[in-house]
Amino acid sequence: MVTDLNQLAGALLDAWNDHNIDRILSLYAPDHHGEDVSQAYPIQGHQGIGRVVSAIFQAFPDLSFTNEELIIQDDRLAIAWVMRGTHQGMVMNIPPTQRPIRVRGSSFFSVKDGKIARSLHIWDVAGLLRGIRLLPDL
Repeated sequence: MVTDLNQLAGALLDAWNDHNIDRILSLYAPDHHGEDVSQAYPIQGHQGIGRVVSAIFQAFPDLSFTNEELIIQDDRLAIAWVMRGTHQGMVMNIPPTQRPIRVRGSSFFSVKDGKIARSLHIWDVAGLLRGIRLLPDL
């Protein structure tokens, strides 16, 4: 259990960048409830997180995140991030294009007892679609 939210943010980004699903799951409460603008349904518990993370790693095997800004207030954490990778697997029912992507987003977390209890992920889905050439530049 991580008790310092700055350490929790670092551990979360490190686990994502290492593609370590077990370490990612260890940072979330078993009864976690999350929302992501790209998902039709809430992300519930470790099973839901594992499903989403596995799909992302399969779609972008070279995925990496960069922390652009970190805000901590009480038991809440906000991370503005940039995701980079190459579209090498299915994502949102879109076959691989082998195109590089760069997508910005923000994630908001509520932490309880050192674990992420709630999360909200808002990111540039249109930017992803432009990167893989399914949406024209505006």
